[in-house]
Amino acid sequence: MTSAVPPPRTEAPSESQEQRSSRRSIAAALLLGAVGAALALLASRQDWAHGTASVAGGSLPLTAKGSDVTGVPAALAIVGLAALVAVFAVRRTGRVLVSLLLVLSGAGTVAAALLGADDSGALDEKAATASGDAAATIGGLSHTGWPYAAAAAGVLLLLAGLLALTYGRGWPAMSGRYERDGSPAPRKTRRAPDPERPEELWKALDRGEDPTRET
Repeated sequence: MTSAVPPPRTEAPSESQEQRSSRRSIAAALLLGAVGAALALLASRQDWAHGTASVAGGSLPLTAKGSDVTGVPAALAIVGLAALVAVFAVRRTGRVLVSLLLVLSGAGTVAAALLGADDSGALDEKAATASGDAAATIGGLSHTGWPYAAAAAGVLLLLAGLLALTYGRGWPAMSGRYERDGSPAPRKTRRAPDPERPEELWKALDRGEDPTRET
């Protein structure tokens, strides 16, 4: 006897607060890290300082880019971006170490950018080369805001690293051998060959067997 009452619907389990927090932290870390690395690389290619050098009784305008002042922000931006990707490729202690590398990359970018914000060494070298006088220095020195943009990029990388340190233990890892719960993926079972298929009949004939004989 069948019942007229329909069976109760089974609703899919709702996402837990921990899962939502983990998902948001991943998105924030990826966004902060990517924007920070891109901004640091962009700032390193911009003009950080301007000045003039005295050459043959005249003045020659000179410009120093961020890469002329220091190559640290660009290098650490690449290291930080690689560390951000590597966070998802490692587990446990490896993830903590990679997260620390991301934090240090951000902190190093901030320090290098701030130290280069009022640096005149790169322009002094250009002035000495242009004038032919090793003791020549730059005049009319002025700085742009790009060193502080590089420092802000370092802060973004630093925040991404702190997020990875705080929430990284709950983030998924890139692996094709394991499911989301960490257990090995079940192997696919092979079906037994069907003796009635034409290709199986031909294989039996090749082996000298009678495929019409009942076993």
